[in-house]
Amino acid sequence: MPLYAPSPALRGRQLAADVGLLAWLVLWVLVARTVHGAVLALAGSGRAVADLGASVAGSMSSAAQAAEDVPVVGDELAAPFEALGSAGGSAGGAGQAAQDAVGTLAAVLAVVLVVLPVGWLLLRWLSWRLGWVRAAGAARRLATADPAVLAARALATAPLGRLAALPPGTADAWRAGDPAATRALAAVELARLGLPADTLARDERRLGLR
Repeated sequence: MPLYAPSPALRGRQLAADVGLLAWLVLWVLVARTVHGAVLALAGSGRAVADLGASVAGSMSSAAQAAEDVPVVGDELAAPFEALGSAGGSAGGAGQAAQDAVGTLAAVLAVVLVVLPVGWLLLRWLSWRLGWVRAAGAARRLATADPAVLAARALATAPLGRLAALPPGTADAWRAGDPAATRALAAVELARLGLPADTLARDERRLGLR
């Protein structure tokens, strides 16, 4: 069964839905990228703290090594610098942790912003498109095997305007078993699915019924 209806009107709606889904996907990808960049900008402070901590730790380490070279009191002089270097390393570690947390948050938000809205619309799109494929395939089979089922479906669900456009007495003729009335009503249901009315004629000729 083809993915698009033979009817130009329904095929146009199907193509519009496909393009709309693609545009929706592109929109939310762009939104996610914008949000990802905006959140990552918050990591600048964490990066600055990490750089400052690394710089302080390096400077204090160099100062402690120089102090240790002082005779007699070298160890005592180096101790404060070592403590400051350790504090700088801790601050740098905290800054790196904050930077990593912001990066993780940015990635999660970007994924959620794409998956939730696109997934919602994709499920609706798939339900509509696959539903049409199944219904159109079933209608083609019924047009071959039992068009009276299509006629009954048309009487139950077709818009009143479509039914009113049929010749007067079509429903009574269908109940009486008139093949022409059955075909007329079945054609209404086929038209709703975007299938041509001559589907019935083709299937009947293929089966040798006409």
